[in-house]
Amino acid sequence: MILNRSYRSERLLHVLRHASILFLAITAALTAFATTASAHAVTPGDAGYIQEIFGVHVISFIYLGAKHMITGYDHILFLLGVVFFLYHMKDVAIYVSIFAVGHSVTMMLGVWYGWGINAYIIDAIIGLSVIYKALDNLGVYQKWFGVQPNTKAATLIFGLFHGTGLASKILEYKIAEDGLLANLLAFNVGVEVGQLLALFVILIVMGYWRRSPNFMRQATVANIIMAFLGGLLTYQQVAGYIAST
Repeated sequence: MILNRSYRSERLLHVLRHASILFLAITAALTAFATTASAHAVTPGDAGYIQEIFGVHVISFIYLGAKHMITGYDHILFLLGVVFFLYHMKDVAIYVSIFAVGHSVTMMLGVWYGWGINAYIIDAIIGLSVIYKALDNLGVYQKWFGVQPNTKAATLIFGLFHGTGLASKILEYKIAEDGLLANLLAFNVGVEVGQLLALFVILIVMGYWRRSPNFMRQATVANIIMAFLGGLLTYQQVAGYIAST
């Protein structure tokens, strides 16, 4: 019985280690084949729905917010980078809350007051946020420059940019003013629900992955891949901006 349990545990650990690698591979594929300026894009069906409805639609906007977060590979990559080396739930809660506050503030205010940034530019900055966090996890700033940036401040600042990216895209679809505040609040709730779902999966995979004796070596490779994906996203947006001008 004990041997069987041990075997099952080893098998589960093996599967989850490969799942983490598969997760990065799938994210890489999505990033590579994503069209420019699509990191915060709303699907045509959802865009049409947003443009046509009037009044308060709480459930619908919660769903749209959760869907955006779960399918937003840029958000997921940054979130993965943030929690990659956080081993205590208290620290995870603090950093995720900081990111959520930044994301929520600029998304809400950006749509409410009608200000945004060119989609190419903001998505390029979000790509840089992924690069920043991957390099931070690799200890590059300490090794190369002898300094360690304030990780909480960086998480808040990039959270503000992530929210601005979403607000900029939503503004293109001109949500009706009737019920706007309630719908925005519902959308933001959905975003946080989606973030918690994504975080739940990430923490389960990371928890088992960290038990591997090869975790630190694999973690280095994983963060190099993350930096590459962030660079690819940034390149796509810069190229798109140049082509559009």
